[in-house]
Amino acid sequence: MNLPSFLWLWKIAAWSMGLSLLAYLLLTLTGIWMWRTRNLQNVPSFLPFAGGLQGVRSLHYTIGISMVSLVLLLLLIGIVGTLGHFGSLGHSSHLTAGLIVVMLVLLSAFSATQIRARRRWARPLHIGVNIILFVGFAWVSLTGWSVVQKYLP
Repeated sequence: MNLPSFLWLWKIAAWSMGLSLLAYLLLTLTGIWMWRTRNLQNVPSFLPFAGGLQGVRSLHYTIGISMVSLVLLLLLIGIVGTLGHFGSLGHSSHLTAGLIVVMLVLLSAFSATQIRARRRWARPLHIGVNIILFVGFAWVSLTGWSVVQKYLP
């Protein structure tokens, strides 16, 4: 691809990454609220206004689907942008970090769909993967900053 500038693509990537991190934060908060409600029988005061536990669970799923979509968009942008700019992939550890984050996000999403009373392995897997995902997001953010420096004029 011989496009005049990939700056517009990196702007989309920057917004997508920022929104992914915001989604991760919101998923953490709604996950903690669901855990507190389930385990401590301590219903946060806002829950009646949010549709109760079912409303928070629906919000958690909606934000999760949004985060998966944003991360997949970032993967697409990274591949298209890097191939278009350099002609090949693998110019930094950002590719490895990004692929690991994509795998963790997809594993988290899969484990979320498996959470049931009879599948006791799913909830600890989901929570564990999300804790590891924090490190993954930090890694991909740090390596991404070095990649951004290559594209800035």
